[in-house]
Amino acid sequence: MTHPNQTPIPELYVSEEAAAALKDEAGRMPSWDLTPRQICDLELLMNGGFTPLRGFLTEADYDGVVKDMRLSSGALWPMPINLDVSEKFAEGVAPGTDIALRDQEGVILAIMSVTDKWVPNKALEAEHVYGADDLAHPAVNYLHNVAGPVYLGGPVKGLQTPTHYDFRGRRNTPNELRAQFKKLGWRRVVVFQTRNPLHRAHQELTFRAAREAQANLMIHPVVGMTKPGDVDHFTRVRCYEAVLDKYPSATTTLSLLNLAMRMAGPREAVWHGLIRKNHGATHFIVGRDHAGPGKNSAGEDFYGPYDAQDLYRQHQDEIGVEMVDFKHMVYVQERAQYEPADEIEPGVTVLNISGTELRRRLREGLEIPEWFSFPEVVQQLRRTSPPRAHQGFTVFFTGLSGSGKSTIANALMVKLMEMGGRPVTLLDGDVVRKHLSSELGFSKEHRDINIKRIGYVASEITKNGGIAICAPIAPYTATRRAVREMIEQYGAFVEVHVATSLEECERRDRKGLYKLAREGKIKEFTGISDPYEEPRQPELRVDTQDIEVDNCAHQVLLKLEGMGLIGLN
Repeated sequence: MTHPNQTPIPELYVSEEAAAALKDEAGRMPSWDLTPRQICDLELLMNGGFTPLRGFLTEADYDGVVKDMRLSSGALWPMPINLDVSEKFAEGVAPGTDIALRDQEGVILAIMSVTDKWVPNKALEAEHVYGADDLAHPAVNYLHNVAGPVYLGGPVKGLQTPTHYDFRGRRNTPNELRAQFKKLGWRRVVVFQTRNPLHRAHQELTFRAAREAQANLMIHPVVGMTKPGDVDHFTRVRCYEAVLDKYPSATTTLSLLNLAMRMAGPREAVWHGLIRKNHGATHFIVGRDHAGPGKNSAGEDFYGPYDAQDLYRQHQDEIGVEMVDFKHMVYVQERAQYEPADEIEPGVTVLNISGTELRRRLREGLEIPEWFSFPEVVQQLRRTSPPRAHQGFTVFFTGLSGSGKSTIANALMVKLMEMGGRPVTLLDGDVVRKHLSSELGFSKEHRDINIKRIGYVASEITKNGGIAICAPIAPYTATRRAVREMIEQYGAFVEVHVATSLEECERRDRKGLYKLAREGKIKEFTGISDPYEEPRQPELRVDTQDIEVDNCAHQVLLKLEGMGLIGLN
């Protein structure tokens, strides 16, 4: 008799013949090019990873999920999975329409039969799903500033899986894993979810979990979308492979999950449990602050350290995967071993390195002790994260027209070129407008496109070890944040607010723009008829009113030195 965790589950793929016919029909359908997050969601819909979902949520299902984690059928499901689209695309799609879902290169992946179209209450979704409508939460920021304003729901017919060129041997569908467990005779499988490299504390935690559950171990890291600023998945997978031989090969496996995380804490833990059940797990490790996004706008943790465990425990029977709850693991020097923090008696020496401290040591090229991590993992991390003085970075000036951004940026460029060591590129607002964005106007939409183009170019320069200096007005907080997230995947982002007052900028008015704006001859002019949203926490704030340009540029240099990005020798 086949064990439940080895029995195949339904997928949404159609036969090869049906797929060929649907591809022919798709040319006459409206086409939607999926975002990276939507591609992750679609893949797990099609391969059964999101069972019992048969497509993107209908409005009734969405309302139930947002309100009380229930589909309209009554089944437990904690996370909204919807196709968010632009207003323009939604206008041409009515319920009853079939649409072709394509990847970012135009390859068709699925056909969706649209049954529902609605404009969601995103503030309500944020409150219920993430616990607060707070833009400090990366998924709430995504919801308001990246996701489309209209949701579509309806069943999906899968034509082909998204193509992955990396780590193909490590990517398994739920049914492939179930077949593997059947072949190996694994009836009890405990899963470890991670989006970080594995260090010695994680190894001890997973050893203990497998021992407690008397189960085989599957390390199942997320390689879809995680939190902005996380270590890239290429580096992480190399780290996992480097330490895999520390585990008994006959009882441990590594598989990659192409999931777009939402960092939703307690709800995310329940979601992860349901997804892992579909992948054949019988036990699931839920640790301290599972899938927490960090601090909220008030500087406090979004979720309590064991909120995720508490919610999971409430729904454990329905999830069908037993929780193995683990506390924070710390190193006890006297016993030279890792132990749960809440089980340690007073008087012993406890050693611990936080994620922040690890990043600092990598950034500054400092030693990372062997009690904390494996030399093989540290070697991989140092390849990706060399000391900051050897990394690329971006200096992003923002401020009103006439504030002095371009002048300081030019002075900074010359000073950095004088120092040498890395190529320096200046992306001035006016020059970019001429060469990259000549077709754009000055509406909010077009300004956002222009700034994101600058961000993209700066991220490529940063990724390749150069220095990018950007000097646009960049009036909108959400767009600056999007650029920051683009660049911080590869290096430091240094935001410099040139905080020269509107009165002083207008007094200078070298180009006569303010005068024309006051006369109504220039529409949507920042500071006059369009807002400038001041940065709340830039890395540096300068005011050019009573300070020479050379002094302002030197302030930036001192900041870069303080951040370890350059040496002023």
